[in-house]
Amino acid sequence: MKLQLFNSNDMSQENSFFTVAETEEILSAIQNAEKNTSGEIKLHVEKKCIENAIDRAVTVFNELGLEKTKQRNGVLFYIATEDRQFVILGDKGINEKVANGFWDDISDMVIAHFKQQDFKNGLIKGIIMAGEKLKTYFPYQKNDINEISDDLSFGDK
Repeated sequence: MKLQLFNSNDMSQENSFFTVAETEEILSAIQNAEKNTSGEIKLHVEKKCIENAIDRAVTVFNELGLEKTKQRNGVLFYIATEDRQFVILGDKGINEKVANGFWDDISDMVIAHFKQQDFKNGLIKGIIMAGEKLKTYFPYQKNDINEISDDLSFGDK
């Protein structure tokens, strides 16, 4: 699968699900959430989910290199827009620290916004919640580097 990246410096990138302004707000939420943590948050959007959504999220997680973070503290927000699938996937390091059901709580809140057609704000709130938990367990250190680009990723499915 070919992954496409979008950032605010490339306004020509095709993105039919979010407006440019919405994409910038989501990107800003990711960057703000990561300011206080060594954790990495990524959003991937594609039209179709070509397999079980959790399996697809695992595949995308690995394709984006989220499993390669030093502390195994990457988080993926995965959306298949036409198939109406949504998954939050945390890596081993964060999953060992958060309470059971933590990702379900975020997912339930995001999906509640999705049901109201409020995709942008649902994602922003979910990203902020994930960032707060990452900050608790993986606080920012002065030598931290951004291991994964903050750009949103878009699939061609």
